[in-house]
Amino acid sequence: MINQDPVILGLLAATLGLIFYTSEHPHRYWRKFYRWVPVMVVCYVMPSLFNTFGLVDTSASQLSSIASRYIMPACLTLLIISVDIKSMLMLGPKIIVLFLVGSLGIVLGGPLSLYIFSLLSPDLISWQGSTAAWRGMATLAANWVGGTANQLAMKEVYAVDDNMFAIMISVNVVFSALWMSFLLFCANHAKVIDNTLNADNNGINKLVESINLRDQSQSTTKLSLPTLSSYMVIFAVGFGVTGLAHLGADLLVPFFSLHYPQSEKLSFTSHFFWIVIIVTSVSIALSYTKVRRLERQGASKISTVLLYLLIATMGLKMDLTMINDFPIYFAIGFVWLSFHALLILIAGLIMKAPLAYMAISSQCCIGGAASSPIVAMAFNRHLAPVAVMFSVFGYAWANYMVWICAELMRMINQ
Repeated sequence: MINQDPVILGLLAATLGLIFYTSEHPHRYWRKFYRWVPVMVVCYVMPSLFNTFGLVDTSASQLSSIASRYIMPACLTLLIISVDIKSMLMLGPKIIVLFLVGSLGIVLGGPLSLYIFSLLSPDLISWQGSTAAWRGMATLAANWVGGTANQLAMKEVYAVDDNMFAIMISVNVVFSALWMSFLLFCANHAKVIDNTLNADNNGINKLVESINLRDQSQSTTKLSLPTLSSYMVIFAVGFGVTGLAHLGADLLVPFFSLHYPQSEKLSFTSHFFWIVIIVTSVSIALSYTKVRRLERQGASKISTVLLYLLIATMGLKMDLTMINDFPIYFAIGFVWLSFHALLILIAGLIMKAPLAYMAISSQCCIGGAASSPIVAMAFNRHLAPVAVMFSVFGYAWANYMVWICAELMRMINQ
């Protein structure tokens, strides 16, 4: 079993290289395979197989922390510096409504799924003390509406037993991974699905056309080949903003923890929350400067390399055998996630929203800031900043929504 981070990182790099090599291979088998299975899905699932079959041991690995704290912020920076806020407004209100509907699906889906299983198999569910199912499910709701920081906060708020908390973490890992894989698969067939549903893609088309026109109007250096200097500037911007975000978080978290401890409900005492907030804010500010010209010098390609490395690292956390443990809670999670997806689908069909809107709205809830840009990129790279903004908003209001969800679940079986 491999447990050294350098070796695991090398294995991931080799795996990504092999996947991209085969994806461009002319053999008909590989062409047929990647026609139905997107490269992103393969990059996500392959590392999970390493974990599932015991090839690697990530229990003491720091790769996940490095990916979320260093790679992800740098990747987001390089994605967001080309954002055009005015053009983003062209997406219209549909995606906002879908995001709110998705969050509502989480808040109402928890009590509904728990109520259903309280009727079907009440003896298999814990109802009392710190192991009560509703307490553990409150932490899962916090993760799905906001993020990991919110989940940890709710564990303390509701005094959740460590074993119950571990169950909910397992449920989150499995279903978040499976759901993200499903959305990435759907992205590969988005055009066909949108045509079938007669979806209105005008918002996305206007956004892309606006960005393309902006780039054409500034095309004096568009065809110039990237130089070593431009690559160094790209890395400087990406990791410089990441470093600035960490510095800001290191200053802000102790300040709010000491002077405004009640702001924990707004995630203001979360280090990761401030990293995402600062990276997003600084990158948006840079998008109004000449820095956004780095997009034409290869910033998007470098961010894509970081993105795929992030996907592979996230895949290492998924263990496909975990579905065999604690079956009742995995069944509850399945019903819960299905209700969330059904609400978004119904709302999307009513509004004739494109599949991209539905997928991003869902992943912003289920996956958060770390993975929602990945799903957005699978549909259109210009949508990644939108996903980030919605995910960040989820951090701020998650604890309020979770309180409602938890109180509704508390009333079941009383």
